[in-house]
Amino acid sequence: MPFLVTAPVINPIVLFATYSAFGNSFRMALLRSLGSIIVAAVLGIFLGFFADATIQKENRKHLHEHDFSGLSKEQKMFQVFVQAIDEFFDTGRYLVFGCLFASLVQVYVPTRILTSISSTPFIAILLLMLLAFLLSLCSEADAFVGSSLIASFGLAPVLAFLVIGPMLDVKNLLMMKNYFKTRFIWQFIGLVTLVVLLYSWLVEVML
Repeated sequence: MPFLVTAPVINPIVLFATYSAFGNSFRMALLRSLGSIIVAAVLGIFLGFFADATIQKENRKHLHEHDFSGLSKEQKMFQVFVQAIDEFFDTGRYLVFGCLFASLVQVYVPTRILTSISSTPFIAILLLMLLAFLLSLCSEADAFVGSSLIASFGLAPVLAFLVIGPMLDVKNLLMMKNYFKTRFIWQFIGLVTLVVLLYSWLVEVML
């Protein structure tokens, strides 16, 4: 799970996109990376010491317990494509529905409504966290969206938008529902939301 929350952010493409989107700002790329690392660390500690022994659904565990050791090279290669196609159609439907919902939000929710209700930094942080969840942008594109919001919302809310977006959005939640137990999904939502909220608030206070 720590890999799940850091991989979409801590990679050269996303870091460069963040750096470029905010006017060649190393600070924003660093703050975004640091936020992802903190969330991953907290999540790893929780999974290691406090979470249930298994977080995956039993039916998903069963589906992935295969033994291909007795197959020939050609049969193994065939199974690679079979498994890839199965995963594509299994998770692709959730991706499509998530993208559809995100598109509806982007089209029908005007930005001026969002900016008008962000009267305090704390509310602005919560608002942009919710917006990141609903928009479900890819981690390269959200940096450019965030850069357009920074004049209206400030550094900390936009940072919250950038950190939580790749970890927790409509698409991810729909796909997680297919693989993980409901109890863990709620724990994941709560932990990620709380850590990102506290981290962004500290940035607001300190910077």
